[in-house]
Amino acid sequence: MADDKAKDTKETEDKKAAPAAPAQPGPKNPLVTVLLVLNILVMGGMSYMQFNYMKQQASEPTVRDIIKQEMKADGDAGAEEELVKTDTSTDGKLLQLEGFTVNLAKSDGPRRFVRLNTVLKFSNESKETEFTARQPQIRDTIISILNSKRPEDLLKREGKTYLKEEIKAAINSFLIDGEVTDVFYVGFQIN
Repeated sequence: MADDKAKDTKETEDKKAAPAAPAQPGPKNPLVTVLLVLNILVMGGMSYMQFNYMKQQASEPTVRDIIKQEMKADGDAGAEEELVKTDTSTDGKLLQLEGFTVNLAKSDGPRRFVRLNTVLKFSNESKETEFTARQPQIRDTIISILNSKRPEDLLKREGKTYLKEEIKAAINSFLIDGEVTDVFYVGFQIN
C-alpha cells in the first residue's frame, strides 16, 4: 500500500513537473488549400485580361480624334471655310438653321407642336467643316429636347430661356474645336 501511495505521488509530481504538451493541430484539409491557390490564379488571370483590354481601348481612336483628322484633311484641300459672319465686332459667328416643326410631349390638352427657327452663335474658333459634319447631330439634339417639353414649359419666359441653355449645353457636349455661345429664336410658335 505504501508502494501504491508512492507511485500515486510520483505520478502527480510528474504531471506537475512536466508542462502540458501543446495540442497538435488537426490534419489540414488539402481541398481548401487547392481551392485557395486556384482562386488566386483565376483572379490574377482576370486582372491580366482586364488590364490588356483597357490598354487596347485606350489605344483606339475616339470619335473626337476621327473628326479632327477629317477636319485637317478638309483644311488641306482648300482654304479654311468660316461660318457666316454678320458683324465683325461681335465675339462670334452666326449661323441660321433650317426651321423645326416638332411634336411636344403629351399634356392634359390636345396634342400640340412647336415651330421653331433658330440662329446659333458660335465662338470665333468654330469652323464650318465641323458644323457641317455635326449638323445632323445638332438638329437631332434640338428635336429630342423639344420632344421632351410640354407646352406649359415653353409658354413661360423662364421656360424659353431654360430651353436656350439646354440646347447650348447639349450641342457643346459634342463639339470639338468650337462652341455655341448663344441661341437666338427667330421664330417661335406653339400650336
